[in-house]
Amino acid sequence: MAEYKLLLPSMGEGVMEATIITWLFNEGDNVKEDDSVVEIATDKVDSDVPTPVSGKIVKILKQKDEVAKVGEAIAILEIEGEGGNTASEEVKTETPASAPDTETLKTIEEPLQAAANVEFSGDLYLSPLVKSIAQQENISESELKTIKGSGLEGRITKEDILAYVSNRGNQPVQQAAPVQEAAPAAVKTPVSAPVSTVSTAAGDEIIPMDRMRKIIAENMVKAKHIAPHVTSFIETDVTNVVKWRNKHKDIFEKREGEKLTFMPIFVKAIVKAIQDFPMINVSISGENIIKKKNINIGMATALPDGNLIVPVIKNADQLSLSGLAKAINDLAYRARNKKLRPEDTQGATYTISNVGSFGNLMGTPIIPQPQVAILAIGAIVKKPAVLETKDGDVIAIRQLMFMSHSYDHRVVDGSLGGMMLKHVHDYLQNWDLNTEI
Repeated sequence: MAEYKLLLPSMGEGVMEATIITWLFNEGDNVKEDDSVVEIATDKVDSDVPTPVSGKIVKILKQKDEVAKVGEAIAILEIEGEGGNTASEEVKTETPASAPDTETLKTIEEPLQAAANVEFSGDLYLSPLVKSIAQQENISESELKTIKGSGLEGRITKEDILAYVSNRGNQPVQQAAPVQEAAPAAVKTPVSAPVSTVSTAAGDEIIPMDRMRKIIAENMVKAKHIAPHVTSFIETDVTNVVKWRNKHKDIFEKREGEKLTFMPIFVKAIVKAIQDFPMINVSISGENIIKKKNINIGMATALPDGNLIVPVIKNADQLSLSGLAKAINDLAYRARNKKLRPEDTQGATYTISNVGSFGNLMGTPIIPQPQVAILAIGAIVKKPAVLETKDGDVIAIRQLMFMSHSYDHRVVDGSLGGMMLKHVHDYLQNWDLNTEI
């Protein structure tokens, strides 16, 4: 028999650690290859960790609510064979065939190990990767404190420190400090601390926020602190959209084995409007506007536990209606069943939220950072409406829907935000009944 160290696997770029939620097996239990053995949580998503080998769990190294680093052993298994697994064997087990060679791994691992010994004050959180870059570039703690972090709670990410390094020689540190120190100050407002003492009465129930709710709360406060929100509204006649979907939904499900919802139609209209107004597909970095090449649509999704997550449809402009339907159904299913990967929730450049799924007519959505706009779709309701015909105006029963467009007034003025919304409206209201699926 031999020992095998189960490592916390890589979970996507920028994710360096995870919190143990719960073990699905106990010490002494036998597990089979590919069994999910533990549930973990990152700042982005909850997921399961499978075991790449069969064996018996002899020791759990990381308990519930403890934090583990990527590549760190979280359990020891007893497996068939002789000799324990070495660090190199563990890397081979967890890494695809295209993994870096031994020399490349050495250049990555050695700085990380050295950086782990670097001491920083307790008020400065740095991931091992950021620490290693800081050490290699001789960046002092005082310099690090001038860097505006784009991560959770203003933490410095790999992209932040690399951007700082690339501009380090072009600008004196003392000139950058005032601007970089100002922004995080507002972002770091602790949402969990009450503004005032809240009295309780007999029978009141105190419910602590779970981990995801805390993250949502932090992100919402951060978004409102950073972006001055403006919201525009429009009512859209989606009668043609409803007719077209009713005509095709059964055929599509029979052919593809997938449900045809309204969401791919809405996303298609949004993508076309973004192509008309690409300056809505941007982010702000300091005093620079980053115009995004890819159109990645975030899709706000309610979870069974009442929390919210936003999986991302990558390169939505390159997908057909059928492709969008499949991508949306897949992401929604995996979100509700805790099967999303961290990369599934990263990289959104614009977001849509379907408040109509809860029977709401409209809402005022909060812009997810670092995006600059979000569209909320309301419920589709039959109403009497005035139609212009060649014989004059008539009143008819139509399928109407409100849309709400929130945008960041730092870079999106009313004209751009309003025209973008009007184009989405036009694409939906004039939906071609002969559109192929």
